[in-house]
Amino acid sequence: MSKQPNYTEAFEELREIVTEIEKGEISVDELSAKVKRAVLLIKICKDKLKATEGDVNQILKELEGENEQ
Repeated sequence: MSKQPNYTEAFEELREIVTEIEKGEISVDELSAKVKRAVLLIKICKDKLKATEGDVNQILKELEGENEQ
């Protein structure tokens, strides 16, 4: 089983899928699999962005706490 792509890899693969769809390079037979893969890639990107947002918010709270002392 292959490893889950990181954000950059997932985003790039998603861009490739969108480009293929826009150019009409995907057959009807492949379309369902590509759309399912795109949904998975979107979820990976959203999860990473939410995690990063949480990390940044935590860092900002810590910095605000240091400034108040």
